Amino acid sequence: QVQLVESGGGFAQPGGSLRLSCVASGIIFTNYAMRWYRQVPGKQRELVAVITNGGRTNYADSVKDRFTISRDNAKNTVSLQMNSLKPEDTAVYYCNAGSVFWGQGTQVTVSA
Repeated sequence: QVQLVESGGGFAQPGGSLRLSCVASGIIFTNYAMRWYRQVPGKQRELVAVITNGGRTNYADSVKDRFTISRDNAKNTVSLQMNSLKPEDTAVYYCNAGSVFWGQGTQVTVSA
């Protein structure tokens, strides 16, 4: 049974930081590119960042130079360090493995 469990969401003020983590089980983690998506009500889910199984990364223009995706293959974990947060970063953030498996999502709220 595949599980992706996100944690680390919450509330932050503009300019603040949060770190999301996603622990995967039931898959061979090193076989999968891992992605973070986000979604706000009424809008399509948006790709935020991706890290390949080889460690290459790519980011949405809206988060480039503010967010950093990383992975720890020994712990089956992918993380998203979010700095210089903006109110428009408010969304539910989802972890994804190989464009196939999804986590349950974690809420991030950025507000003064």
